[in-house]
Amino acid sequence: MVGLRAAACKLLIMDSIRWAFPCGSWVPTRDEWLLCASCVQPEEKHRIGQFVFTRDAKAAMAGRLLIRKLIAEQLQIPWDKILLQRTAKGKPFLAGDISAQHQTYNFNVSHQGDYAVLAAEPERQVGIDIMKTDLPGSSSIEDFFRIMKRQFTEKEWSSIRSMRSDWTQLDMFYRHWALKESFIKAIGVGLGFNLQRIEFEVSPINMEIGNVYTETKMWLDEEEEQWSFEEAMLDNQHHVAVALGEAKKNQQNPENEISTGISFTILSFEDLIASAIPMEPKDSSYWDNFNSKQDVPFRQRLKR
Repeated sequence: MVGLRAAACKLLIMDSIRWAFPCGSWVPTRDEWLLCASCVQPEEKHRIGQFVFTRDAKAAMAGRLLIRKLIAEQLQIPWDKILLQRTAKGKPFLAGDISAQHQTYNFNVSHQGDYAVLAAEPERQVGIDIMKTDLPGSSSIEDFFRIMKRQFTEKEWSSIRSMRSDWTQLDMFYRHWALKESFIKAIGVGLGFNLQRIEFEVSPINMEIGNVYTETKMWLDEEEEQWSFEEAMLDNQHHVAVALGEAKKNQQNPENEISTGISFTILSFEDLIASAIPMEPKDSSYWDNFNSKQDVPFRQRLKR
């Protein structure tokens, strides 16, 4: 039996994954929310329950479910046997003895705006970030740019400012921001990294919804890096950037070692929980807590 398990592990084929779940438009029923809460680890359930707004609770819940779905389906670990922990920088990882079998399978999640997204790679460092282009909460675009000035290089600001309107400048700003965050998340350094050390040259300038672009280049400390970046727009406001570390040579198929970009699969709620196994009984008070919250801050409701 041990030999059969070892053989199965060798035959396990792990795919590159790009998933997106539209948590902004998800209006969970009582049964859906309680099912979700019973399918995450107790400490994560508690953390999600502490969010002030339902928008943030839904996004965080979707992020945890995306990770568990990935591990259950790609690594074939039963949902209720998955143990997730966080690094000191807050990056989730698969813990326990079973994780040693899958050390080269990397994943990362992000949620912002109306989506939660996940990227996974079998052999490469990976980081993902999503940004929604939206007006600043309490300041003008000019004031917002002034506050954020130190986060970008002069060349990047030139690219942002080259756009014709305030809105397209803001859109280019968030595109750059998603790229920077995807790299930071891939290397796992967290807060404190000087973002001016990295510089992006985005290409093409205009992107179309549904396409995946891989032409953008990055410099670190003024030296061009061999990292690859996938960029996509899930709709006309949401930019997604996926940072991919240098690909290892594929000895079996050396001509096919670099991906040309992977499109995102938009998941339904049924897709999200397809492999879920409840780990504890449903807690009706958890729904009462969720149902008592506001969706978003009052000032954001006014902008709608």
